[in-house]
Amino acid sequence: MGWIGETVDSIKSLQIRQVLTQAVSLGMIVTSALIIWKALMCITGSESPVVVVLSGSMEPGFKRGDILFLHMSKDPIRAGEIVVFNVDGREIPIVHRVIKVHERQDTGEVDVLTKGDNNYGDDRLLYAHGQLWLQRHHIMGRAVGFLPYVGWVTIIMTEKPIIKYILIGALGLLVITSKD
Repeated sequence: MGWIGETVDSIKSLQIRQVLTQAVSLGMIVTSALIIWKALMCITGSESPVVVVLSGSMEPGFKRGDILFLHMSKDPIRAGEIVVFNVDGREIPIVHRVIKVHERQDTGEVDVLTKGDNNYGDDRLLYAHGQLWLQRHHIMGRAVGFLPYVGWVTIIMTEKPIIKYILIGALGLLVITSKD
């Protein structure tokens, strides 16, 4: 049995104190990640301060797998800015450039039309049925920075879930078999 037998023996030899210590450590890591995420949400004013570009619609500026950092301020949205927005009825946010801004004289509210840099037409076909413009509540944030290619980890784990489970299993075995 070799490696499997040794692994089973090491699991049996773990003491309850070690298991509890590892569980508490894991809990602290998860809690810290959540606290950092919530802090970033407060600092950036965006419900999602970091997003991954999932398509090639913004090439050559942003490529699939790039990570974008978002910020949402009270400043008016202007043509030329890159925004991330949600459309009613779609789960996944879209990263595109603002090509037209229409300000309503009576209320001062701004309507926005977007387009992917690599797309032929504007995004009206992507919006909800009958919707011609995006309003401020659709926009999650403005792109203020990016890291190229780092988001491929997320894309691969989403498109090939088996890799995610292999990584989780390998990390679990590593934690279980590691000794102080």
